[in-house]
Amino acid sequence: MSLKDYILTRILLAIPMIFILLAVIFFVLRIIPGDPVMAMMGGKAPQSVIDQKRHELGLDKPIVVQFFDYLGGLLRGDLGTSTLTSRPVWNEIKDRFPATVELTLFAFLIAVLIGIFWGSEAAAHRDGFIDITARVYSVFIYAIPVFWFGLMMQYYFGMILRWLPVAGRLSPIVSLDTKTGFFIIDSIITGNWEALIDVLKHLLMPGITLGLVISSIFLRMVRNNTILMLSQDFSTAARARGISQRRVLYKHALRNAMVPILTVMGLQLAILLAGAVLTETTFSWPGLGSYLVMKIRYRDFPAIQGTIAFFALFVVIISIIVDIINALIDPRVRY
Repeated sequence: MSLKDYILTRILLAIPMIFILLAVIFFVLRIIPGDPVMAMMGGKAPQSVIDQKRHELGLDKPIVVQFFDYLGGLLRGDLGTSTLTSRPVWNEIKDRFPATVELTLFAFLIAVLIGIFWGSEAAAHRDGFIDITARVYSVFIYAIPVFWFGLMMQYYFGMILRWLPVAGRLSPIVSLDTKTGFFIIDSIITGNWEALIDVLKHLLMPGITLGLVISSIFLRMVRNNTILMLSQDFSTAARARGISQRRVLYKHALRNAMVPILTVMGLQLAILLAGAVLTETTFSWPGLGSYLVMKIRYRDFPAIQGTIAFFALFVVIISIIVDIINALIDPRVRY
């Protein structure tokens, strides 16, 4: 199969997956108990007002008609209008998405650095002190609930030591002219170094919390795959020719071990963007995760559906890109 056919096949397979996900979310939201109009009005409005609002939102139509109206809006690029704020859902997503991206990329960078360097060193010193501590760390950190870890970070570094702020993206006393929505970029392009330092302080604790929790996945994968590559004939032959252990480790073994790991890292990045809900909620981080939790609380159907549709599309795009990279690195993937 050519690379072009492989890419086309992956895209075609992604379409029914997205459709099934959207259908499940749409119907589950309407099956579970609760009414978005009652949640919005607090249940104290007259019945005539409630009925009028339901008619405005199209909730009095048959559920199948609502579903196809929703799909039609998606095909036009319309994610709907929030029943809570009366703003287009796409505009609210654009406002929140930069915060989620900053947190996710910072956490992902921490996880990758720990996973690659500690995992490869653990493989090189198998059953030694570095390897044992890496295995203990990966099991321990993976078992810790991310919200509990975040609360402990807030308590120790925020409340006791008072080194870092415990919530938000920027202190109220610091002003920043936002142009892109990415506070780090905005601080740099405007030359606002005070804001940059404050933004990094706010980013540090939630980023470390999320990054450490997912680093265990990368660490174990890098360690196990590198150990496997070090036992292969090409590594043995390289050592027999007098090549140093570290050169064999980083140039030969780790390079070959990264082929399957890249897939997991790419998918994990997509999952992080879609699933940093607990971290954002714990640290009051104004990203899409906390936005989704708030919309679920008020049963804002268009916002919930639009956010999940956005996440689904993003995850699919990332997974396709990862598959293409793997196909370029290893042509056997296409067959």
